[in-house]
Amino acid sequence: MTDSKTSLADVRTRIDSIDRQIQELISERANWAREVAKVKGEGLSAIDYYRPEREAHVLRMVVDRNHGPLSDTEVVRLFREIMSSCLAQEDPLKIGYLGPEGTFSEQAVRKHFGHAAYGLPLGSIEEVFQEVANEHADFGVVPVENSGQGMIQMTLDMFLTSKATICGEIELRVHQCLLSQSGRLEDVHRVYAHAQSLQQCKTWLRVNLPNTECFAVASNAEAARIACHDDTAAAIAGESAGKVYRIKTVAEGVEDRADNTTRFLVIGRDLFPPSGNDRTSLLVTVNDKPGALYDVLSPFARHGVSMNRIESRPAHTGKWQYAFFIDISGHVQDDAVQASIKEIEGSVAQLRVLGAYPVALP
Repeated sequence: MTDSKTSLADVRTRIDSIDRQIQELISERANWAREVAKVKGEGLSAIDYYRPEREAHVLRMVVDRNHGPLSDTEVVRLFREIMSSCLAQEDPLKIGYLGPEGTFSEQAVRKHFGHAAYGLPLGSIEEVFQEVANEHADFGVVPVENSGQGMIQMTLDMFLTSKATICGEIELRVHQCLLSQSGRLEDVHRVYAHAQSLQQCKTWLRVNLPNTECFAVASNAEAARIACHDDTAAAIAGESAGKVYRIKTVAEGVEDRADNTTRFLVIGRDLFPPSGNDRTSLLVTVNDKPGALYDVLSPFARHGVSMNRIESRPAHTGKWQYAFFIDISGHVQDDAVQASIKEIEGSVAQLRVLGAYPVALP
């Protein structure tokens, strides 16, 4: 800390010295990351070196050591970028997401994988699953739940037919903006946005643009693309979409809930080991009999496993048959989780472990 006799020049000299030390340590870390590649062997790609459980463990230690003044979120972001750059020295990870550029899905990719990963924008959630399955993408990022609007049904339905494995989760605070060419509210006659975003902002739109037509499109970035070519249209999208498509902000924070948050899933092809603070996702199809759901849920209580979430969807295996998506605390390799699953398997038509992955970091 400085005292009253410390000059601005002294402070800047000290900052310059610290910057040199930081840069030297980052370079040293990058060299050690190369040593990991040598130990594992030649000819491997980035996905062979990426270990989400190890990354989550490292970032939790970063949070535990943090005593300010930077927030946990900021410190995690800085370390995530260092780790991302170190991993990408030879071959960056390829991450599929719901595009085009400027979507909240892209923001989720950057939050979880850093800016050194290669983002692959795709036209639909279904395409994200397909590109991961075909090994054209190492991982995919798909929205699964919004704090105000609930589950993203398309994502859940894809797990009914896809063999994708959940490898991680991301929680992203969603701040919606109204964007247009002129930046003036009185010029807006049509509003474009993803259907979920229109729902998240419906009260604001009713109060501020009561006579304006609203149109649902594939993504908020697509809405921004439309608005940049139409001087009477506006888009609901994130601030980053406004920068990408060079349109102005009419209003900020147009979402109806201040805590508006979207949860994303990272999908891949493999199951990873425990990180120490994990969640397991299950897909369960029940037999048509009295007490079927009780038979599924009661083993969790008996073995002390907390259930975080349950959602039902038509199973696509027959009329009036339903599948249940269940999130529980713990990793599938934990003894209590294994005991619960073993007990459930005998009473259901099908049970599939969709993934076991680190709980989302700040």
